Amino acid sequence: MGLVRCTVEGIEREGMLRGRRQEGNFVMPERLKVVALMACVMCLCNADRVVMSVAVVPLAAKHGWNSSFLGIVQSSFLWGYILSSVIGGALVDKYGGKRVIAWGVFLWSLATLVTPWAANHSTLSLLAARAFFGLAEGVAMPSMNIILSRWFPCNERATAVGLSMGGFHLGNVVGLVLTPIVMSSIGLTGPFILFSSIGLLWLTTWTLQVTNDPQESRSISNSELRLIQAGKSNAPPLKEGELPPLRLLVSKMPTWAIIFANMTNNWGYFVLLSWMPVYFKTVFNVNLKQAAWFSAVPWGTMAFSGYVAGAASDYLIRAGYSLTFIRKVMQSIGLIGPGLALLCLNYAKSPAVASVFVTVALSLSSFSQAGFLLNMQDIAPQYAGFLHGISNSAGTLAAIISTIGTGYFVQWLGSFQAFLTMTAGLYFVTAIFWILFATGERVF
Repeated sequence: MGLVRCTVEGIEREGMLRGRRQEGNFVMPERLKVVALMACVMCLCNADRVVMSVAVVPLAAKHGWNSSFLGIVQSSFLWGYILSSVIGGALVDKYGGKRVIAWGVFLWSLATLVTPWAANHSTLSLLAARAFFGLAEGVAMPSMNIILSRWFPCNERATAVGLSMGGFHLGNVVGLVLTPIVMSSIGLTGPFILFSSIGLLWLTTWTLQVTNDPQESRSISNSELRLIQAGKSNAPPLKEGELPPLRLLVSKMPTWAIIFANMTNNWGYFVLLSWMPVYFKTVFNVNLKQAAWFSAVPWGTMAFSGYVAGAASDYLIRAGYSLTFIRKVMQSIGLIGPGLALLCLNYAKSPAVASVFVTVALSLSSFSQAGFLLNMQDIAPQYAGFLHGISNSAGTLAAIISTIGTGYFVQWLGSFQAFLTMTAGLYFVTAIFWILFATGERVF
């Protein structure tokens, strides 16, 4: 009951989105439970970030911050994030994702809780709280990558990442929509208390329900375990005291293709994440609640398109296409598409039209999830967490520059157009580099 044929592995398997029947009862696959919890925490991860993107508008009015300083406040999250990405990636390679992300959720929930009080105390306290928040959240992406690589066979991994990242993008919708509603009902501290409480609730469930590796699970069926093991790479974990070979990793062009793709993706992503409420309010003079809704719609479609990209990638794998071809196609869509959409955004004359172009940009950028994000596991399965940390640190540096730079560009030139055009150019240049140097073959 509920079995489908896996042509890649040549064995019968339980479908990821289907269960099995055992003694007349429906039993959900354990890996589906894992990806569901991962999607939930990635949703929370992004919702916690977005709270500040909305709350910063009344805070700026209260404290008299200009656009330049607003960019500094928005980027303070990234100061800590850039520090923890490499360290977090190395820790995940060594200890597994379960423990590392559990500590991350506990610490970032704590930082979320204290943020409004830090803002009332002093600007320095606010910047410190946001930097600590970023420090804790830096482990989320490497943890997700490693956990999913251990729990899913190769021909389901892109779909699993698509579902998890779908939760991540829905976090933008949840944060952008709920934050102004809760703030208007309870006050500025309301959304911070709400999301930090949800984080602690998730942590309890995660600790009790999930293991680092399917072989450690007491609930998994033998058939599901065989399926997962048949589709996994044979890369051994790092030995005690062994360090990832940084010099070797950065000596190969496929590594730089991933790094540059991550940098450009983060550059555009954080410009849209941090500045869209301000953009709609400044350019089209909509109020805060309307700005939140116009900003939220694109992230909802991005969640769906990311799943589509993952499912399409897994379909192409089962159809026999090479990983190199699949990764190049998916990432090219994730770079060229957003670049064209941002150029068109310069000519939008209404918030509805602007929202359409932002939606197209973000929807197509989600194809990167089936590009560089999965490519780390392709080229360096043994060091995927560390490689993710390296590329994420570079991407975070790009995000800091773009988030702060947007504020200065807008203040200097009086519009968003020049910065959007430059961002589109970066997308196109990176697409060329990716097509030339990326590969789906194992390099390390």
